Amino acid sequence: MITKIDDFFTKGCGRCDRFETADCSVQRWQAGLIALRDLCRKAGLDEQVKWGHPCYVHAGRNVAIIGAFREDFRLSFFNAALLKDPEGVLEKQGANTRNPDMIRFTSAARVTDLAPAILSYLQEAMGYAAAGIRPPKSAPDVELPDELVEALDCDPELAEAFHRLTPAAQLCDPAVIGQDKRDTDGKDREGAGQGAVRQGRERILGGSDRLLGLPAAKPKAHIITAPGIFGGIFKRGLPDFIQRLNGGAVHRGGGDIRQADL
Repeated sequence: MITKIDDFFTKGCGRCDRFETADCSVQRWQAGLIALRDLCRKAGLDEQVKWGHPCYVHAGRNVAIIGAFREDFRLSFFNAALLKDPEGVLEKQGANTRNPDMIRFTSAARVTDLAPAILSYLQEAMGYAAAGIRPPKSAPDVELPDELVEALDCDPELAEAFHRLTPAAQLCDPAVIGQDKRDTDGKDREGAGQGAVRQGRERILGGSDRLLGLPAAKPKAHIITAPGIFGGIFKRGLPDFIQRLNGGAVHRGGGDIRQADL
């Protein structure tokens, strides 16, 4: 991975074997990437290398980052949920991205056309960074299986315990119930889901620690996130997906997995 900022615009990020070759995506979009760089510097942002890419910082906070792909190049914003986007140019990185957070380009001409809007968005983001303003935290959406909804409606004790769970713990049993139904061959899929609810009741009543299979004392996880210039948000310390619960939590996901203060 590169450590010098100028290398990105001439050689690439250094994260793959196309580095410093004609096949590198940076070579295809070089003119547009340099134009984005000029706008970020014109806005008064500090330029640093992070994750092998040009990252633009203000008041000690990451504001935006530039990335190149085979099909396009992008300017991605940190804390993009704060941006008003009056021009309607922000897009989501993918289907699972919560907020639109990047501007996508397929030509250097588009950078020129959007230059006033880009500068305005950067200045808005810099204002939030300087003021220490962050987007409000929101719990992940939890899609509950019908069997669990019915059980919560019929069992006040279970409902109260479920709503006391942390968002991560709330995701566990729905994931398990859904998995149990998918794993069941034959006609009794609904019966499998109801059985999973009954089996999970004691785990839910036991609280988040028991549901997640964590000990009472848990070290805090260190979570590192970056806008999806690499095709998604990378996290270290927090599992991407809880596949199954069987007397404890089994995690599957990218990065190092450790007990998290969920």
